[in-house]
Amino acid sequence: MEKKPYRHIGVNRPRIDAREIVTGKAIFLDDFKMKEMLQAKVLRSPYPHAKITRIDISKAEVLPGIHAVLTHKNLPKDVQKWRLGNPPLIPVLTDTVHYVGDAVALVAADSVEIALEACDLIEVEYEQLEPVYYTQDAVKPDAVQIYPELPGNIVPEIEMVGEKMLTHLVRGDVDKALEEADYVEEGVYEYKKFASPMATEPPGVIMWMDKGIVKAYATTQAPEVYNMTLNMRTGMKVETKTFNVGGSFGNKSIMQTTSAYALALAVATGRPVKMYLTKSEQLLIHDMRIGCYMDCKIGLKDGIVTAVKGKWYLDAGALNDLGHVQIAVGMGEMQVALGKCKNWDMDAKVVVTNHVQTGSVRGFGGQEVKSTLMPLVMRAVAKANIDPVEFCINNFSETGDGWYWRDSQWYTAREQEYKHCMRSSAEKFGWSESWKGWNKPTRVEGNKVYGVGVSMHGNADVGEDNCEAYVRLESSGYVYLHNSIPEAGTGQRSNLRKYVAEVLDIEVEHVIVVEPSTENSPWDLGPAGSRSTLTTGHAVTVAAEDARKQLLEGAAKNIFHCPFEELETTDGMIYHRDNPENKVPWIAAFEHFGLTITGVGTYYSDYSKSNFGIYFSEVEVDLETGITKLVRVLVGSDVGQIIDPATLEMQVHGGFGAAAADSGLLEESVLDEYTGRLLTGNLIDYKWRTFDEFPPFDMVIEEGQPEISRFKAIGFGEISGAPGPASMMMAISNAIGKEFCEYPAHPRAILKALGKA
Repeated sequence: MEKKPYRHIGVNRPRIDAREIVTGKAIFLDDFKMKEMLQAKVLRSPYPHAKITRIDISKAEVLPGIHAVLTHKNLPKDVQKWRLGNPPLIPVLTDTVHYVGDAVALVAADSVEIALEACDLIEVEYEQLEPVYYTQDAVKPDAVQIYPELPGNIVPEIEMVGEKMLTHLVRGDVDKALEEADYVEEGVYEYKKFASPMATEPPGVIMWMDKGIVKAYATTQAPEVYNMTLNMRTGMKVETKTFNVGGSFGNKSIMQTTSAYALALAVATGRPVKMYLTKSEQLLIHDMRIGCYMDCKIGLKDGIVTAVKGKWYLDAGALNDLGHVQIAVGMGEMQVALGKCKNWDMDAKVVVTNHVQTGSVRGFGGQEVKSTLMPLVMRAVAKANIDPVEFCINNFSETGDGWYWRDSQWYTAREQEYKHCMRSSAEKFGWSESWKGWNKPTRVEGNKVYGVGVSMHGNADVGEDNCEAYVRLESSGYVYLHNSIPEAGTGQRSNLRKYVAEVLDIEVEHVIVVEPSTENSPWDLGPAGSRSTLTTGHAVTVAAEDARKQLLEGAAKNIFHCPFEELETTDGMIYHRDNPENKVPWIAAFEHFGLTITGVGTYYSDYSKSNFGIYFSEVEVDLETGITKLVRVLVGSDVGQIIDPATLEMQVHGGFGAAAADSGLLEESVLDEYTGRLLTGNLIDYKWRTFDEFPPFDMVIEEGQPEISRFKAIGFGEISGAPGPASMMMAISNAIGKEFCEYPAHPRAILKALGKA
C-alpha cells in the first residue's frame, strides 16, 4: 500500500522532556522528598540457603533515629498475610533464607546511614542448608526442597486476569512428523547467566498509607500492572504515580520485593518510607533475566520445520513475578518464527533455585526461547545444507498461518508479510558475499577468523491487553491527553501526542500529556512487548477522533448548519471544506464557555498480528586467545509506519544493550558456587559494552502499511535485540568451523571448542 504523507507521523519532533533532561531539571524519584519520610534498608543473607536459628534486634531498635526493625518474628499482623511470587505463595519474611541477598530484617530510619548502622547491629546465627543452583538438579526426585510451599521446586501454574497461561503447547501429531522428517536433531541448550538489564536509574519506591489506601511513588514503567500485582500480593488497594523513569527495559515494572519491604515498613511506622536500591544492589539482588534450559528434538522436511518436541525449564532463581507469562509468550513466539510447523509437544515449567530472583526483562520469554531453540533448529538446517536466510524466509509465519498465544486461544495471522524485508536486509548486509557455507569462515587473516550469522524473531504481544485513553479539548485550542503510560526513556509519551496532533491537525506543542497517575488516568498495561505503538496508539487515536467529532458536531449545529462531515479543523480553527476562508475558532463550537469536550478511546487485545525482526552479525575470533569481537551488525524490520524516526533508531540501538543482543558475548552474573554469591556487583566486574565500543550498526526499516490501525504502525523495541545472541552463536560457529553455543562466548569456551583449553 502507498505510504500516506502526514504532518507529524513519520517526522521527528522534539520530545516533551528533552530540555529538562539535557539541563538536568527532569524530576526522578530520588529527587522527591516527603514530610516525615523514612529511609529503608535491608539486612541481607550471606548464605544461599540457611535457617535463621537466632536473631537479636535489641541493639538496633534502640539506636537513635530508628523507627522500625522487622523480622519474621514481629511482622505486623496484616503483613503476615502477604505473599510474594506468582502465584503469591511465599511469605514476605520467614525463618529461612533462599539466596545470597535474601531479606533477613527490614529497617526504617531517619537516614540511610542510620539504617545501615542498625543493620550492622542485628545479631544473626544461621544453620546452613544445602543449596541447589540449576534447574536440572532442582527437579530431581531427591533434590533439596527450597520452599515448603513449592513441592518439587516447581511453581504451580497460574491464571492471570482470567487467562489460563499456555505452558504446554500440543498441536498435531509430533511423533509421526518426526518419523517422516528428512532430518531430526535433538540436544540440550542453555541460556542461564542471569543477565542484568541495568537500567540507568536503579529501582526505587516511596510508599505510605492514606485512609486505608496504599499510595506509591515508583520507578515503574507500568503503574497499572504495578498496582494490580501489589494488590494481588497484599490484598490492599494501591494508587501509583510515576515521575520520569530512568530506563526500565521491562525490569522495573513490578519490583515485588522492594515494594513489599517498603510497604511493610510504612504499615509498621505509619509514615512514608523510601527504599531506593544502590547500583550494587541492583546488580546483586534485583530481578535478573530468567534462566533457560531446553531439552528438545526438532524435525526438518523439505527445508521446513515440521515437528518440535521437548521440555523447557525456566530457572526463576529464588523468586519470580511473571515466569508463567514469560513461558506462555515464548510458546507463542516459537510458533510465530516457525510458522509452518503444525506439530508441537513442548512442555514448560517454572523452577525455583537458590539463585538471585528473576523477573520481566526486555525480550520477555522470547529472547530466552530463541537463544536456546534456534541453535538447535539451525543444526538441522546445516545438515540439510540450506542457506539460513532462505530458511528464515520460508519458515516465518505469513498471513493465514497462526498460533496459540499466551491465553491458550488460537489466532489466525493477518497482515503478516515479511519476506521482502528479510531479502532486502540480507542484501544490505551483503549476506550472499559473506556467507561461504555452514561452519566455514567468511575470511581468514592470520590467527583471526571471521564468520557471519543470522536469526529472526516475532512477537504478537504487540496487540496485547485492553487499554483506554481520554483526549480533552479546551476552548482555548489546547488539548490534554490522559493515559497512564509513564516516560521511561523511550519518548513514547512524546510520540503519543503526535497521534492526537495528527487527528486534530494542530501543532504538537498544543497537546499537553497529563502526568501519569492511576488515580486520574485510564487503564493501560504500559509499554511492554512493544504494545503501546499499536494498542495505546489506537486508543489515543480513537479518543482524538471522538473529540474531533464532538467538536465538529457542535460547530455544525450552532454555526455552519450543515452535516458535520463537511467540516474540517486545522490549528484550532473550524471551516467548511468548500469555503476554507470562512473560519471560526474552536471556542465558537462549544455550547458554553468554560466547558470542555472529552473523547474516549479503547483498544481490545488482539494477538493476530506479530511484529518481526531479523538480526545479522559478523564476528572476529582470535584463534590463539579465544577473544571474540563483534565486527558489524544489521537489524531489519517492517514497522508498518514509522511514528518518529529518531525514537525508532534509539529503540533499535537500545535493543543492542539492556541485556539483549550483547548477552551473546559479554553479559552475565557470575556465580561462585562455593559461597552462592554473585561476583559481579559493580560495573567493572559486570561486563557490558560501553557506548564508545559499539560496532558499526546498520538498519533496514520498511513501512508496509498493514491495515491494523489508522496509522498502520507496529512496535519493534521489545524484540529489536532479541535474535542477536543466537545470531552471534551461528557467526562464531562459522568462524571457528564447528558448532558453538555458550552464552556468553567466553575466550575459555572458545578455546575449549577449539581443543586448546
